[in-house]
Amino acid sequence: MTRIPTVTGDIDVDDLGVTLMHEHIFIRTPDLQEAFPGFMGWDEERELANARKHLAEIKQGGVDTIVDMTVPGLGRSVKRIAAAVEGTGLNVILVTGYYTYTDLPFPMKYNGPGKLFDDPEDRILVDLFVGDIKDGIEGTDIRAGVLKCCTDEPGVTPDIERLIRAVAKAHLETDVPIQTHTHALSRRGLDQQRILKEEGVDLSRVVIGHSNETTDLDYLTELMENGSFIGYDRCGLDIVTDLEAQVDTLAELCRRGYAEKIVVSHDRHCRSDWFHEEDVLRVLPKWNHEYVQGGLTPALQERGVTDDQIHQMMTVNPRAFFAASSAGATAKTAAAKASA
Repeated sequence: MTRIPTVTGDIDVDDLGVTLMHEHIFIRTPDLQEAFPGFMGWDEERELANARKHLAEIKQGGVDTIVDMTVPGLGRSVKRIAAAVEGTGLNVILVTGYYTYTDLPFPMKYNGPGKLFDDPEDRILVDLFVGDIKDGIEGTDIRAGVLKCCTDEPGVTPDIERLIRAVAKAHLETDVPIQTHTHALSRRGLDQQRILKEEGVDLSRVVIGHSNETTDLDYLTELMENGSFIGYDRCGLDIVTDLEAQVDTLAELCRRGYAEKIVVSHDRHCRSDWFHEEDVLRVLPKWNHEYVQGGLTPALQERGVTDDQIHQMMTVNPRAFFAASSAGATAKTAAAKASA
């Protein structure tokens, strides 16, 4: 049986239960917190206590597992996360990769063919990601169970392409699956799929994230027909696309038979120093960790989505995503590059 690494130890894939596939416990800006202690009202002990209470409430509300998609670039701290998770009963899967959608930080920008440091395979990046998966994150024995890459409206910049390819290489070496951040309105998920496929990734091992921020059914079905899951993972967040339109689109995808290729979540944090929490609650009152079960689910049921389909998206699909294996990945790499 497949074992999945979590903050509190490995679990059997069958024990994932109800899973929110794209959440955050803390989002933090380390440079600003170091330069300006307490930036945006951050108080370490208070934030830990609040997060622990919030995570316990998520568990009590019927969620068994969350995937914390916080990578370097978003202020990941495995010890802070572990302290928040302790005693909550919630399974938390961690991720490796890097969050940027323009340029990678120094020294990576000087690496690559013909540059100051010749590293055509981007081993600096690949080895960092593989180390998080095989050895543990930040000197702990807590290992990453997901890889993350990003594209956004700026598109596939040279550094973003390097990042996606490095994530693909780390995936092929470890068989850890991939989830992405993307900009749905500009159809960036197709760029991600193209590059990952060129590197030999089985696209069924990929979740194309933030896909609920469009009503473009042709785009969404193309992503799924290409093999990937789509992440309906900004539920409750209606900055880009109206919530009613999001629900209508998801219900239509289910009606068309695509519930087996969709996972759901919120992309919500317990605490972020990007925002004052009172502003978030005022401007986005439905963006909370209860929306999927308390708001989305009944709205889908009203539109004819069945309980089995909801169970499929929240329990069966996450389990299938983590249980899958890319056997023969090396052979696939050569075949994909030959046909690209």
